Amino acid sequence: MSSTTKKVSLVLLLLMAGAAVYFVFFKSPAVPEPVLSEAPAAPESVYLPLTDLTGKEVAMDENKIAFVNVWATWCGPCNMEMPSIQTLYNKYKDHSKVAFYIISDEDAATVNPFVARKGYDLPFYQYAGPYPSALDGNAIPRTYIIYKGKILTEEIGASQWDRPEVIELIEKQLAEI
Repeated sequence: MSSTTKKVSLVLLLLMAGAAVYFVFFKSPAVPEPVLSEAPAAPESVYLPLTDLTGKEVAMDENKIAFVNVWATWCGPCNMEMPSIQTLYNKYKDHSKVAFYIISDEDAATVNPFVARKGYDLPFYQYAGPYPSALDGNAIPRTYIIYKGKILTEEIGASQWDRPEVIELIEKQLAEI
């Protein structure tokens, strides 16, 4: 190596060493830029905008215990549990703090003849939209008992809704209201 190359290498080495000392001892530490985080999303509501079978918009009452059943006329298990829902509804239909929402994606022209033929006296509604994630699913029947946005119980598949455990759940919640 020639003496000029050695001198240039030495100068470069000294410059790099000087820069390192400067950055380590004299340069103020870099203040990290604040990281902007997204505000937590508001919890998704479990209350659906509905229409009754005449097309009138209905809002679910958030101040009542809501019995929500998602069903279809063609669904065998849905048809099996409907009499017990009717019995439960008959027990609580006049209670000011309990509301029933029997919801189908089918149109009124399909649901009305079914209801008339079966003689049900339930509050049937339609919903055509994406269900909130807490109520979403592709299985029916799906049933939820909800109060103040909280799902108290959830059941997928046919059930006997007038059984003592369901009535105890509703009565316990009513006692706390």
